Amino acid sequence: MDNRLQINQPIQPLRKTQQQNKSVKKQKKSDSPSFKDILGEKMNGKGKLSFSKHAQKRINSRSIPVSKAELDKLNSGVEKARDKGARDSLVMVNKVAYIVSVENNTVVTAVDEESMEDNVFTNIDSAVFMK
Repeated sequence: MDNRLQINQPIQPLRKTQQQNKSVKKQKKSDSPSFKDILGEKMNGKGKLSFSKHAQKRINSRSIPVSKAELDKLNSGVEKARDKGARDSLVMVNKVAYIVSVENNTVVTAVDEESMEDNVFTNIDSAVFMK
């Protein structure tokens, strides 16, 4: 057989069998949530508010009570800050100051009224006061 390059020969695309196509589609659906699902969660703010280890340590050492009602107010405050485009916010709930990374949905630290010596908070771009 002649191994020379033949010009003007059409190139045929590779064809996948139907079985291969079905297995690829199944893998895509089961591996991870769809972009639509993730976007919907982010837009609705369904991401659960988490507490950093530092915040947990401060809450425990300062005996700060965190009830369901206070958590609801905190979540509401974080959503208000998010709606205004905040990234790092001070959220005041019942005389307790929470510093929250709004982008990461994480409480960074918590300070009760007795521990607020200088009343100075840095590295925040917003403050929300919840009643």
